[in-house]
Amino acid sequence: MLCIVAFAYANYQLTNLKIIFIDNKALAEGFITVVISSSLFFFIFKTYEGIIRFSEIHEVIRAIFAVFCSFFLMLVLNMVFVFCNVQVYIPGSVLIVYLFCAAFIISGYRVLVKMLYRADAAEAEMVPVIIYGADTKGLSLQKTIGKISDIPYKVVAFIDDDETLVGKTVNNIRIYSYSQLESILKPLRIKVLFFSTANMDVAIKNQVVDKCLAHHIKVMKIPLDGWMQSHLNSSILKEVKIEELLGRPPIQLCNPAVVNFLSNKKILITGAAGSIGSELARQIAAMNPGSLIICDQLETGLYNLEYELQKKHNLGEKLKFYLGDVTDAFAMEQLFSTCRPEIVFHAAAYKHVPVMENHPSEAIRNNVLGTKVLADLSEKYHVDRFLFISTDKAINPTNIMGASKRIAEIYCHSLQANVSDKISPDDPIVYRMSSYEQKTKFIITRFGNVLASNGSVIPRFREQIENGGPVTVTHPEIIRYFMTIHEACSLVLEAVTMGKGGEVLLFDMGEPIKILDLAKKMIMLAGYEPGKDIPITFTGLRPGEKLYEELLNKEEEVIPTHHKKILIAKTQQGDNKQMIVDITRLIHLANTCRDEEVVKQMKLILPQYISNNSVYELFDTFSVDKAALAQM
Repeated sequence: MLCIVAFAYANYQLTNLKIIFIDNKALAEGFITVVISSSLFFFIFKTYEGIIRFSEIHEVIRAIFAVFCSFFLMLVLNMVFVFCNVQVYIPGSVLIVYLFCAAFIISGYRVLVKMLYRADAAEAEMVPVIIYGADTKGLSLQKTIGKISDIPYKVVAFIDDDETLVGKTVNNIRIYSYSQLESILKPLRIKVLFFSTANMDVAIKNQVVDKCLAHHIKVMKIPLDGWMQSHLNSSILKEVKIEELLGRPPIQLCNPAVVNFLSNKKILITGAAGSIGSELARQIAAMNPGSLIICDQLETGLYNLEYELQKKHNLGEKLKFYLGDVTDAFAMEQLFSTCRPEIVFHAAAYKHVPVMENHPSEAIRNNVLGTKVLADLSEKYHVDRFLFISTDKAINPTNIMGASKRIAEIYCHSLQANVSDKISPDDPIVYRMSSYEQKTKFIITRFGNVLASNGSVIPRFREQIENGGPVTVTHPEIIRYFMTIHEACSLVLEAVTMGKGGEVLLFDMGEPIKILDLAKKMIMLAGYEPGKDIPITFTGLRPGEKLYEELLNKEEEVIPTHHKKILIAKTQQGDNKQMIVDITRLIHLANTCRDEEVVKQMKLILPQYISNNSVYELFDTFSVDKAALAQM
């Protein structure tokens, strides 16, 4: 067909496109000749076998060569007619124009079909996306999103909270309101939603994410630091993580007094290789401390943290790291006498509830003895402030770990009460206060679970999802309070600045989060359907675990502070001198690894310690003979 068109055009061209000058009989004979000769060579070269949209250059060349052969055959026929003194069958000029026209039309047709197919295929492969935010950042993302990613994103709509923008268009893309979001997801076949702004209400963000996940739509973001750069690149496109969806606005603690207070101070952080300790070190390193001493018994973690801090902050000799165990009184004595810290952040602790339930003596040695050693040394070396990081599991504890942290809290309170002549001077790990004046302020911070920290459910869930499940939840009704690592460390830094000594500072953490809902949302954020793609199984409460945590004892009084999200819990303290004697006895039992006696002594010190789902429940009704325990 294309060859006939080319031949007709050649004839019209030679007659100035005036049909009246064409001999219709000759034109018909020419058409027949073109059809026969073209069909012959198209059949010989099998140009019809290739799929045009997938054709390559060699197939185009083969089709052009078939046209040339057809032209050559008709040219030979003309020469035969001339040789036989017969009228020329097809004028040579027509054949030459035909050759170029046919070659151009056939090759152009193949190229055009291929281009159209690619355009249709590209359009079909485009991933329709919505951008939340029609501001400058949203527009910048819309213009560059197709260039900075390997995925062919196509922005089909904007969502914005500004009602004055709703209904208008930007770059031919319509702007919708938040209330219209769910109604346009299916019609526009949305696959991905991008948040172009980091500063939005967490409640609204949660609602947007929930609506998207309900329609199996992936949710992405651009971190704030990505916009701080002068250009966009694919590395800044990130998936929204569960840590950003706490169900409450993040607590902002940007008090300049914290920086002023900590700068040029000698600061010691224990447990510095852990999630809380390392984040504390990062934040303090940026505040120009006089010296920063990071202490842990985890060699590799400590080494990596030192490398990171030196690389980022170039602290030089201001940064010191000490490999040691906080329960080793003599090693800690050497650390204090050499470095002379002014502020101590005690973050070192055992915190896995099931593990500590099986190792009561180790829980006491690390969590109570370690705190006692450091607290006593802080008094001896006139540390200005000692901050102990506790947990909400210390409140009405049902497990060994929570009870051990509560006992450590009590010991710090007892020291704050400035009790002299606390215990026999023969004990090498206790230092008397009668020979010097107390000046150390003991401060306690208490908060819930820290997202993505060591021991948090978040890393475990994430690993289980990556492995295809199942995701294990202990109980369908279990709930927990959550905060981010950054928030937790900000609380600690604020607390050490505002603390006067003897306080327990805690967050108003809002509503607790159901762990089952957390697991489901993490599965959906990963692009799977809970219960179908990734199963969820219930394993039962672990030893010592309870369904919900508390932030206050019934006896504790809550006092507001200058920050509306930070509260002070004033605790009721008993006989401080006797409490120190009881705690010292507990440590002695732990040092001799008498686990049952350790638990009995813990329940003696903490009547509110009632075991749950634990082998130690039998001691809850056990009549404690204080005199007998004292002789152990």
